[in-house]
Amino acid sequence: MQYPKIISPRIYKLKRFHKEIMKEASFYERLDNKAVKCNLCPHNCLISNNSKGICGVRKNIDGTLYTLVYSKVSSVAIDPIEKKPLYHFYPGNKILSIGTVGCNFKCKFCQNWHISMASPEDYALDFITPQQIINLAKEKGIGLIAYTYNEPTIFYEFVIDTAKLAKKQGIKNVVVSNGFINKEPLIELLRYIDGFNIDLKSFSEDFYKNLCFGKLNNVLQTIKIINNSKAWLELTNLVIPQNNDNPSDIRALVQWIKTNVGTSVPLHFSAFYPDYKMENQEPTSKDLMLRARKIAVDEKIEFVYIGNIQTEYSNTYCPKCGSLLIKRDVYSISTKKFEKGYCQKCKTKIPGVFE
Repeated sequence: MQYPKIISPRIYKLKRFHKEIMKEASFYERLDNKAVKCNLCPHNCLISNNSKGICGVRKNIDGTLYTLVYSKVSSVAIDPIEKKPLYHFYPGNKILSIGTVGCNFKCKFCQNWHISMASPEDYALDFITPQQIINLAKEKGIGLIAYTYNEPTIFYEFVIDTAKLAKKQGIKNVVVSNGFINKEPLIELLRYIDGFNIDLKSFSEDFYKNLCFGKLNNVLQTIKIINNSKAWLELTNLVIPQNNDNPSDIRALVQWIKTNVGTSVPLHFSAFYPDYKMENQEPTSKDLMLRARKIAVDEKIEFVYIGNIQTEYSNTYCPKCGSLLIKRDVYSISTKKFEKGYCQKCKTKIPGVFE
């Protein structure tokens, strides 16, 4: 994944940010001695006065928790929605993508570490309000907004305020997330978000603990809650050689998906490229990606895609008759052979959100 550029203020008429917006954070409780407990994600950080949580963007100031990244963006770009990746949610459409800095994970393999591991003080961030984002989407004729590039959970207040305005204007909202969020804020988020891609990084608690500074079970809970909602869900697994590529572990991950989410959820296996603290790690081979895909197909997952490496498995095929429905060339669509979500040949309904 290429590091997203900070879009020039000349293009989007953004104002360079020079001062703090004192926006009180959501989902926290006040404790003695001006300490607070953040309840946004499962870290449930206990934050003393004048300190930050693990994410680096939520700060306790005299017993009140503030977000330090409200209306501050590191990245504003127009992407193909397939880049999120979302293959069954308005395929072929453009999406306005927004990110800031910070993350509640510390993944050693992060390919957007320049912003996810940064603090607000590390960048001259651009300033844009939720209403300006809506105006920008309408100006560009784009009906989709993605909260992405770094973890959207940690700029929750900005996501919520923007998504509320977008929903009123008929603009769809997408979150690309590690899934590490507590149940109560997730339920509130689900009122406004139409589509999710959740990164299920491994089916090993040790992997999450040692490589991500997170917990698997909380991510699994998030996936189940989203799957039981009205929002569209797709899953991504970054396959890292010698770390989460063991066939038995991949099979366990796929079997959990099959049992708890179903066989029709699109599953994206993504190839790893050396970066951040794993620069000496070998990249994922094509053979390894094909093996992971075969495991998922053998377990009857209907839509299994391979990303970050060139194969034919970025295309969408009918799970019943095998007809080619969507042919993708990298992130662009060259062929679309189905109408209103149905295979033209056998009339099988294809799960997803289509125009």
